[in-house]
Amino acid sequence: MRIGEVGSEVGVDPPTIRYYESVGVLPEPDRTTSGYRTYTAEDVERLRFVTLARSLGLGLDDIRDILGFRDRGEAPCGYVRSVLDRQVEAVAQRIRQLEALSAELARLQLVARTLPDIEAEDPCVCHILQPAGTQH
Repeated sequence: MRIGEVGSEVGVDPPTIRYYESVGVLPEPDRTTSGYRTYTAEDVERLRFVTLARSLGLGLDDIRDILGFRDRGEAPCGYVRSVLDRQVEAVAQRIRQLEALSAELARLQLVARTLPDIEAEDPCVCHILQPAGTQH
């Protein structure tokens, strides 16, 4: 299969496929005499795995490591478990950050409803977004 066909089948654009090759998560493919990349069923399956792993938020370093286990004929399951543990904690932390951000935005939204518009001559860009305690 050529790069466009692989991309269509997996849902990844050709520049992304070439990038994955350049960073080592996909092997350099064979080429035709005309220089076109040709991909095997194994390459397509590997790209599917990379796409799924990326959709779960895994970084390319972790993906490369997981694939490295497989390439060496070792089961990557133990490593995948540790990656998933880290990823679950990272997502939980991000959720906490987003909840704090949501609360702050809601607070500012309430404050914004009580403040008058500033005069155009005021040096402040917008007093709604001033640090707490410094609003005019």
